[in-house]
Amino acid sequence: MRSNHIIIILCGLCLLSNFCWGQQNFTLQKALYSAKQFNIQLKSERVNIEQARADVITAQLKLNPTLNNQSLQLMSASHLSANSDWYQNANRQVWWQFTKQFQVAGQRENKIDLAKKNVQLAEKNLIEYERNLYLDVANKWLEIWTLRKQGKIIQEAKSNIDSLVLINKLRLKNQVITETDLLRAELLARSYFIQLQTFQKEEESKRTELRNLIGIDQQVQVDLTDNFLNLPTNQVDSLIQYAFENRGDYLSVQSTIESANANVKLQKSLAIPRPEFGVIWNPQNSIPYFGLYATMPLPFFNKNQGEIQKAILQKEQYDIQAAGIQLQIKTEITVAVQRLRSQQQNLEQFEDVLNKSRQILSNVKYAYLKGGTTIIDFLEAERSWLDNQRQYNDILQAYKQNYLQLLFTTGKINQLASE
Repeated sequence: MRSNHIIIILCGLCLLSNFCWGQQNFTLQKALYSAKQFNIQLKSERVNIEQARADVITAQLKLNPTLNNQSLQLMSASHLSANSDWYQNANRQVWWQFTKQFQVAGQRENKIDLAKKNVQLAEKNLIEYERNLYLDVANKWLEIWTLRKQGKIIQEAKSNIDSLVLINKLRLKNQVITETDLLRAELLARSYFIQLQTFQKEEESKRTELRNLIGIDQQVQVDLTDNFLNLPTNQVDSLIQYAFENRGDYLSVQSTIESANANVKLQKSLAIPRPEFGVIWNPQNSIPYFGLYATMPLPFFNKNQGEIQKAILQKEQYDIQAAGIQLQIKTEITVAVQRLRSQQQNLEQFEDVLNKSRQILSNVKYAYLKGGTTIIDFLEAERSWLDNQRQYNDILQAYKQNYLQLLFTTGKINQLASE
């Protein structure tokens, strides 16, 4: 009998564990880390690095040699060698030529260098792709966090009104209040119920979107207790320097400049013609001949001028882009820090308003239940508290949104996903 109880308990624990596993609680860091591991588009982007590495292999390959054969058969019977048939080697000339082109002026080395620089560029492009993906995940996470916070406010307000409805039903039975007071409380409770359902449905849709961004199958839920606001905002210069060293778009344009420099070297080296050398084996009418082969294109007209000029202009263009991104980074981080500080001050100031509105609601509710005021005053206090709570949450959401933007502009959001 006791063993049956143990089996039932174990089965219950298994079911409970399956339920808990079915819906995971995600902190912001866990959501970002999961997206790094499982996002389908990110996995596809990583293939670009392997493709770039394959180009390095191609650049390292040496040029293949060339084997050339020419055979000439004597066709006129009157000119055949004495006492010979037409198919014998005395009536045939054969040309075997074995040659190979040689890459000069560092052409092969420059190709390899350019290919390696493109691998680095692909890696930096992946960092930038991850940065944008993580911002999408973080924003979706914050949207769900906000909806849950708003839902909890409505749930609290609904609980207050539900308790008031129960009390008013008793008070109406005792003829302490009028039926109008009860109807007003019931209508407000119904309104809160509809709002709560709306928030829950919207939250469910957002959680589905977050799950798809992360790339997992099970249900997800955000952790309301997660406080990820740990980035110091009093050292703007260090944040800017960090962005220069880690932000994906700046690293990408720097790698692009390096690739452009390598391409300039390559195009200049390609202006030098590639010589071709080899040997010739040429039996003519059974008489063997041996010779050497050499050819060199003469650079009278084509010196690769167009590609060289194009490579130089591309390098100049990327230099301009780098300067623009550098200025953009400084501006974005400075603005984000200023907004963050301003919203932090608003939060601190609004906390006093929120506490006072909660105290007023408590006092008015107590007075109403004691018959010292009307339901109109109570509903007004309830509405004022709810509006203040919503305003506070809006400021808090904007504060967290700008904090995410600061993580994004500095590139620290990639670091958060890797921890």
